[in-house]
Amino acid sequence: MKIAVTSQNFLTITPHAGKCRRFLILGRNEQGELVELDRLDLPKEMSMHEFKGLQHPLFDSDVLLTASAGQGFIRRLQQERVEVICTSETDPYRAADAFLEGEPLPAVEADAHHQKSAPIMPKFG
Repeated sequence: MKIAVTSQNFLTITPHAGKCRRFLILGRNEQGELVELDRLDLPKEMSMHEFKGLQHPLFDSDVLLTASAGQGFIRRLQQERVEVICTSETDPYRAADAFLEGEPLPAVEADAHHQKSAPIMPKFG
């Protein structure tokens, strides 16, 4: 199983998955240890926010762990059968290991940028 993790600094799980260009690709080796399989350091036009093509390196992952993602990003990856999980866990290895062990990941608080709500309508009279 390939787990992509948004990580602009290649150290921690970072937010804004759609604009992220750096990803750690984690998985288990033959000994069952969680290891870094690859790193993606993509040009700006390959961020999912900009990408319009058919085949993207993230589509080869089974799961993507991130600190935040918009609904468009989540839908796009789901179309490619990549599960997107938002978490407040900052350690990529701890998050990936917890996911692989079937343990729940700490949830993120909803933020104003990604939270969808109906507009507030003015009251007349």
